[in-house]
Amino acid sequence: MIDVTDRHCRYFHRMLAPHARLYTEMITTGALQYGDVDRLLRFDESENPIALQLGGSDPQALASSAKLGEQWGYDEINLNCGCPSERVQKGAFGACLMAEPQLVADCVRAMQDAVSIPVTVKHRLGLDYNDSYDFVRDFVGMQFDVGVRIFIVHARNAVLKGLSPKENRDVPPLRYEMAHRLKQDFPDAIFVLNGGLATAEQSLSELSRFDGVMLGRAAWHTPEVLREISLRLWPDAIYPSDEEIVQGMFQYAEQVIREGLGLRMATRAMLGWPHGKQGARQWRRTLSDAPTMNANNPEVLLHAWDALKQAQEQAASL
Repeated sequence: MIDVTDRHCRYFHRMLAPHARLYTEMITTGALQYGDVDRLLRFDESENPIALQLGGSDPQALASSAKLGEQWGYDEINLNCGCPSERVQKGAFGACLMAEPQLVADCVRAMQDAVSIPVTVKHRLGLDYNDSYDFVRDFVGMQFDVGVRIFIVHARNAVLKGLSPKENRDVPPLRYEMAHRLKQDFPDAIFVLNGGLATAEQSLSELSRFDGVMLGRAAWHTPEVLREISLRLWPDAIYPSDEEIVQGMFQYAEQVIREGLGLRMATRAMLGWPHGKQGARQWRRTLSDAPTMNANNPEVLLHAWDALKQAQEQAASL
């Protein structure tokens, strides 16, 4: 979810799911060492609980980055051992780290020594076309032995050569049963299922076998699924109405523009919000039109909302 789950996206998602745990995009240790830390780590208090997902393979650099995360108020540090992109592989982190479980354990230990908040691991089931359960069991076992108690399992292999990141989300088969075996073999650990979860019903059904579910692309393309799941899990929570969400994002967009950022940054996570509803196409067209968005007038969000409501009212009257 690099360049996707930034603070603007998470601000919107928090309105839909008040109690869900949000994760940052993967941020590399190099970016934190040499980049704009404020831009990379700043988030709104409403986003809590929130986890900082790190990419790296040097124990000391990860420890330093984890410490920064704790200082900035993150609730969890997550080490990404699941991203299969070639750019990540060249940095010797992401999914390729699963081939070096001892190095991952060293990284985890270094981060645990640096922070008092949980250090968790996100991983795949295997690498390339090795379908052996022993491989992922041993990987998880080594991290469990150094104190990791929360694992986010993307229930596919990562094919490091020959498949694009997009293909790695679709081509390697999902193996939920193998992910569930991990839960059975490590009953004292928490396992969160990731991969292929697209609907609320599917996600909720897996909670009978797993301790949690993580949605990635589904939350981006059809964000309303977050509210559907949240309403089922936390029916007594306070949920803003659609109108209140739009007003809240309008005010947020004004703030983003005052910071010198573009309107598009504040609203792009909303493009798929009315997915499947009358007027959704015009909503997307308006909020993705370059000249309109480059004008940086947040009123466009209110106009798009009025047009969406009108389209739905007209459809309802037919």
